Amino acid sequence: MRRKTFDAILTAGGAMLVVVLVVAGSLLMWGYSFVSSTVHDELAQQKIFFPAANSPQLANPEIGPYLRPYAGQQLLTGPQAEAYANHFIAVHLKEIAHGQTYAQVSAAAQQQPNNAQLKAEAATLFQGETLRGLLLEAYGFWELGQMALYAAIASFALAGVMLVLVILGYLHLRRVSPVEEL
Repeated sequence: MRRKTFDAILTAGGAMLVVVLVVAGSLLMWGYSFVSSTVHDELAQQKIFFPAANSPQLANPEIGPYLRPYAGQQLLTGPQAEAYANHFIAVHLKEIAHGQTYAQVSAAAQQQPNNAQLKAEAATLFQGETLRGLLLEAYGFWELGQMALYAAIASFALAGVMLVLVILGYLHLRRVSPVEEL
């Protein structure tokens, strides 16, 4: 095979790879933008606010260190959703029914159908654990969006490196003799 033919094939392959990386990076950026704006918009609709900076709730050592950076703010991002779910809702849920879960309290309520306190605790735990799960799901999707952002940046960076290599390949191709063999 002639050297010039081989170099032309490799350079054309590199050019196609640049196109693929730019398209992949663009799709990943779109994914990041979509996830970030969707998570933000969905959380904004819930109108959840963190306790104020002077709130006695932030004095709790299980809550304060995690929520103090967001004191008084509206919950709008993935990290805020994770902090609120794991360090506010979860702490308050542990205070209901002596730390039992919804499944445990619900099973007890089914065995004692006339016990109003157990029914109320089961309902509260169900609602709290559901909200906590939804907030953690928002956090999970936010994390996926962040991964898409990092992958997009890497894709664009690799496309830039490949573009430089393609340009160098074309410059090299002009200097290779048409009759030179590999």
